[in-house]
Amino acid sequence: MRARLAVTLALFPSLILAGCSQAPGPYSSYEAANGAVAQTDSERYDGHPVSPIHQVANEPVSTFAVDVDTGAYANVRRMLLAGQTVPTEAVRTEEMINYFRYDYPLPDDRSAPFSVTTNVSTTPWNPGTRLLRIGLRGYDVARSQRPPANLVFMVDVSGSMQDQDKLPLVKQALATLADGLRPDDSVSIITYAGWVETLVEGSHDPEEIKAALHGLDAGGATAGGPALSMAYDLARAHRVPGGINRIIMATDGDFNVGLSDQKSLEDMVKHNREDGITLTTLGFGQGNYNDAMMEGVADLGNGNHAYIDSAMEARKVLDQELSSTLFTIAKDVKVQVEFNPAAVSQYRLIGYENRALAEEDFDDDRVDAGEIGAGHQVTALYEIVPAGETGWTGPRKYAANQPAAATGNASEIATVRLRYKLPEGENSRLIERPVPATLLAAATRPQGDMAFAVAVAAFGQKLRGDTRLGRFSFGDIENLAGPQSGYWRQEFLQLASLADGGRPSPWSSDRGE
Repeated sequence: MRARLAVTLALFPSLILAGCSQAPGPYSSYEAANGAVAQTDSERYDGHPVSPIHQVANEPVSTFAVDVDTGAYANVRRMLLAGQTVPTEAVRTEEMINYFRYDYPLPDDRSAPFSVTTNVSTTPWNPGTRLLRIGLRGYDVARSQRPPANLVFMVDVSGSMQDQDKLPLVKQALATLADGLRPDDSVSIITYAGWVETLVEGSHDPEEIKAALHGLDAGGATAGGPALSMAYDLARAHRVPGGINRIIMATDGDFNVGLSDQKSLEDMVKHNREDGITLTTLGFGQGNYNDAMMEGVADLGNGNHAYIDSAMEARKVLDQELSSTLFTIAKDVKVQVEFNPAAVSQYRLIGYENRALAEEDFDDDRVDAGEIGAGHQVTALYEIVPAGETGWTGPRKYAANQPAAATGNASEIATVRLRYKLPEGENSRLIERPVPATLLAAATRPQGDMAFAVAVAAFGQKLRGDTRLGRFSFGDIENLAGPQSGYWRQEFLQLASLADGGRPSPWSSDRGE
């Protein structure tokens, strides 16, 4: 399906540094900084099988933890633009969908930290199913209004970080973040290779921070474990009560000295998160990239994970979305959907394979889940089979095992429940929203914002080799997404074209330029 792409990319530094409103040109700005096309066979991913089909009669409840990470999308983009085959295990469809922003309303007030939106459309690749979208949007916090931040930059300067798309890009990315800090924010910098060194401690001076970053060089092994322990110590030493206390780890994830296995690292993070110190991981580079470690550690650290493949992505994550990246407004956020067998016979959740929870985990406040930052959005898509439609699986032989489509109240197709804790709280709060059956009856082909979300979901499924898309092609995905005016959405259309084996074409005026 994904033949190796023979694409030669030109590097346009001026486009890399341009504003995000600029349309992508015929060649992307995201070529690896060193121009090399690295192999992915030594990269490490924690793949999961595609989410299965569930019979509502037997399993009416679906539960998962939210995910606001975006690393998978940027990493897949890097591979496509470099002409590489994308490993199926590198694709996390929910991170592809959540890379983009959608037209969800802000919450009415901050008593509930996020709004909940539901809508239903027909399914472009299957006339017998429908798509239920659940959208969350957290309240926004201006940079001037967020709490002060105590940040520890934990920078990998080992020999594996020498490439241009690694340490040089790390220095650019963290300098971008430093430029966006307030006078009451403090930064400490720890570097690690065969040794661990503290370069800056509790500085409020952006110029001092950037000077220390500018002087970094790569060489040696990777003593990641001792560095992480020291980073937590520094974060405690400069703790801001009621503020943001966060470690930002910048690395390719190639830990080969000290705590060298993923579980040991995760145990350390899990032990320390109770002190209110969160962890963001920023992934860089290719060839030896350890995505499994980067995502897993960030999830356990009550933080987030992003992959930085360019200066533009650094600006997006660490400048334009800085409050979302740093300031948590809700933690341990869980979603539970209970489907009504009188209205729905089968369902499947698109993505979130590594976020699935047991039904009983929803009400258990001891179970860790995902965090939502200020302004963050979360989108989940379910493909559902209305009662009476054929569906993916045939009817059961014995009536006792068949969905009770003819009985019960069909005025609702489902109930959406959300549990969350406030950042300083330990007891969860509940939000409950019914999904009226009128949405199902009025479902039409996805349009506008919904169409784009569905197109991105199809893109992720297609890259994963999901056979449930049938003959729905990358060209169909591009057509479904439709003309787009924003930079990142226009770039998505380029990636769909690349994934289909073709070269990106120059953008014309009818595509929003």
